[in-house]
Amino acid sequence: MLDSVDPFIGTAATDLPAAQGLAASWWWPKAQVGNTHPGACHPLGMVSACACSGAYPTGYGRYGISTEGAPEPIYDDYLASGFTHFQQSGTGAIRKYYNYFRVTPMIEPLDALGTRWRLCDEVAEPGYYAATLENGIRCELTVGEKTAVHRYTFPEASSARVVIDFSYGGLAIEHGTTVPLRAGLESLGQGCAQGTVVMEGMPLSVYIDADAPKAWRQLVWYDRRRVDGGTRLDFDYIRRTTLRPFGLMFMGPVRAGQTVEIRMGFSMRGTDQARRNLEQALPGDAGFAHARAATKNAWSSYFSQVEVQGGTPERRTVFATSLYHSLIKPCFAEDESPFWPSKGPFVFDIATMWDMYKTQFPLLTALNPAKGADMLESLVRIAEEEGNLPIGYRMARGSDRFFRQASALAHTVLADGFQLGLEGLEWDWALVHMQDDLRRGYGEEFAERGVVHPVSHTLDLAAGYWCTAIVARGLGDHRLADELEAKSRAWVNAFGPDGLLRDSSFYEGGRWNYSFRLLHDMASRIELAGGDAEFTAILDRFFGFGAEPVAQLGVAPFGPEFAMGLDLNRFEGLNNEPDMEAPWAYHYAGRPDRTAEIVHAALAYQFGTGRGGLPGNDDSGALSSWYVWASLGLFPVAGQNLFLVNAPAFAAAGLRFGGNDFELVTTGHVESGIGADAAGSKPRYVQSARFNGRSLDHGFITGNQLHGGGRLEIELGPEPSDWATKTRPPSASDRPGHGPGGRIRFQELPP
Repeated sequence: MLDSVDPFIGTAATDLPAAQGLAASWWWPKAQVGNTHPGACHPLGMVSACACSGAYPTGYGRYGISTEGAPEPIYDDYLASGFTHFQQSGTGAIRKYYNYFRVTPMIEPLDALGTRWRLCDEVAEPGYYAATLENGIRCELTVGEKTAVHRYTFPEASSARVVIDFSYGGLAIEHGTTVPLRAGLESLGQGCAQGTVVMEGMPLSVYIDADAPKAWRQLVWYDRRRVDGGTRLDFDYIRRTTLRPFGLMFMGPVRAGQTVEIRMGFSMRGTDQARRNLEQALPGDAGFAHARAATKNAWSSYFSQVEVQGGTPERRTVFATSLYHSLIKPCFAEDESPFWPSKGPFVFDIATMWDMYKTQFPLLTALNPAKGADMLESLVRIAEEEGNLPIGYRMARGSDRFFRQASALAHTVLADGFQLGLEGLEWDWALVHMQDDLRRGYGEEFAERGVVHPVSHTLDLAAGYWCTAIVARGLGDHRLADELEAKSRAWVNAFGPDGLLRDSSFYEGGRWNYSFRLLHDMASRIELAGGDAEFTAILDRFFGFGAEPVAQLGVAPFGPEFAMGLDLNRFEGLNNEPDMEAPWAYHYAGRPDRTAEIVHAALAYQFGTGRGGLPGNDDSGALSSWYVWASLGLFPVAGQNLFLVNAPAFAAAGLRFGGNDFELVTTGHVESGIGADAAGSKPRYVQSARFNGRSLDHGFITGNQLHGGGRLEIELGPEPSDWATKTRPPSASDRPGHGPGGRIRFQELPP
């Protein structure tokens, strides 16, 4: 399946066939572009490398900033001024774009540095990227976990060069550049050099080993001028007004077809560790071929854990690419924290945690429990060292600049890890930080009043209390667990008498988008809305059952269609991630058939092949992880050790989750296409299910069952059945003393 990956999916404006049926009634308000890049990546590695045009938000591509509708191009073609390292993946406006240590092969004078050459003959696969610049240089990139290797094949030239710009960073958009505060570099001779730049408080070091022709020289340069005889540059303090480009250069004559390799090791703990990282990954004379093969093997080890049977070639390509995008972020950098001296896990680029926690973290933990445990340990260490559990964590000083987006999200990941029995964490210490973190930000007001605005934070914090109670009870502190659970019931204060959230401000959405998250007490949530029938009716209206097709946004500026779209209060599809979990809310109301219809429509019409194959920002892989789970007929309920079961998109799947084999098989499966090929296809519905030979009458399994391995058999048919309509997924109020009979009531509170 690795050969089916297409890293170009999501790199251009959304270009999908017109939706039909239910999917045609969904309205997409956010940027219609995946914002991914096709560069070389190692699974969950620290380093990526890609062609850089300076476009938004990865440095690759043609577009400027876009937040709604189709993105507007800033370039007519795919261009590159060189090849940079450390890219975001699928994010939006996080205002941190990396693209450090730009490497530019040239046959032009140094004055031409910064020219954007047209890219031709692009090739991308997991761990490898290649393109030919219009000046005739063939450029190939590959990476390791902490390394990158460039290989350039030149046309004949009397004076060719490979220029490494230490000062470059960010994007070619307003407020998009990143300027180093301090920097130093040194040419060590014999093809070796090293240096460190401090970008946004992060000291990033590189060690360079160049395999260049013997006749080539190496030297430093400043302000596009060679520093003849100079071997080092040092800058104690740089301002935007004083910055001039600077870096290192290898130069000399080449014959046609001659290659130059640049091997680079990176570290956040100095040049000595950067050199060790390079030597460990590429011992002796090992170079490009060795690095490429090692990274391909790393990708293969993950892809060997997820095998699907059946599916059209297009569906398999989208699925494989979704799995690939799911494993690019977050970045794991063992022993690399620059902010504390001890060894151990260090994880960054948890850039869109408010999306990642729902789908991506459960997938990562299923595929690699050890990595999942490392991530949790890193989160706790961040809290210990920097004062809080992060909502977002990037390669920059300052653990959290995302307080508006959400609250207490790390608690869900920690609760799941605790229930799965992930090893290596000091859970007593983790519990201390979980408790403390509940009082930060909006948490103080929540603790006092039981409700905060933005009102979605009320749901976040209530869930955080519930997740913390799980850990406390598991550690034997029942008094604390009871106190925390009592606070967790304040989710009810977020809702009004119409069964929806109260009027409030919301982050990239409205009260309809946020009203259908999967709470820890869905039984009481449904009772609050008036019961199964009333809750289902609200959901049906949200998802557009029986509604007319809608017109999507084009390129800004927009006409009245934007305001008209907002007034629909409609499901925004997978274009807007707050809606990701909403289809599964039907499970709790005894209508898994509705879940099947919505998920089938999304899989058929909201994802496709080609550069425009994503409906919106991939958000560090959260959207792609949704596609993986949905295709497998499963969905994780974050913090609750629960996976909801639905009709899968493939006939069968062999999974290795939690280190054990999990087999998914179906009878009655009917293949359906995607996009234009999906016209006329109908969803399949679960008729019955068996798990490990026993009848599964409810529409869920636990995380421990999924990780423990087994066999899930699903019988599918063309019409809805009564499967999973009687026994619902568990809710907090199912426990003794927590029943909905009298404890959960709508309260009139001041807004």
